[in-house]
Amino acid sequence: MTDLIAKAAIDRRIRDIIAPTVESMGYEVVRVRFQGGKTKLVQIMADKPGGIEVDDCAEISNTVSALLDVEDPIEGEYNLEVSSPGIDRPLTRLKDFEDYAGYEAKLETQELIDGRKRFKGVLQGVEDGEVLIEIQEGIVGLQFDWLADAKLVLTDELIAESLKARETKLEGFDEIIEEDASSEEE
Repeated sequence: MTDLIAKAAIDRRIRDIIAPTVESMGYEVVRVRFQGGKTKLVQIMADKPGGIEVDDCAEISNTVSALLDVEDPIEGEYNLEVSSPGIDRPLTRLKDFEDYAGYEAKLETQELIDGRKRFKGVLQGVEDGEVLIEIQEGIVGLQFDWLADAKLVLTDELIAESLKARETKLEGFDEIIEEDASSEEE
């Protein structure tokens, strides 16, 4: 089965170490990637309903750092980067294709399907384990296991929806009142 969250064996090992704890904290692991080379890097994308903030990333980073220190799946030093999936997020779980139905996406398959590997169009959800995408030729169903990569396309509609969600999240806050710095000194 395709694993778009953690593709390589080391990615899957890291995911297996961190996912239960991160999920118990109320977050979802969206993607795990390890990049070797001169400066090794562990990248973790996480999310939660309503979106993830900088403080959430810091909390996850501290927890994951401790877990990886104990389990030690990576030889030598490495950098840890925890982030949100962003507006043009990767689609890594079958539920993502349902959640983002109606939005434009780019999908790439591992093998040629009808002479092509890349499909760009509007997501139409999931049916019988197939990801449905409307391309110029019509609606195509692709088995989730066939996918090598998938992500939303950054569009004005997606940006507007993201801004609207952020505004809704901030509606419960009162106006910020700044105190006069000179009154504090008295």
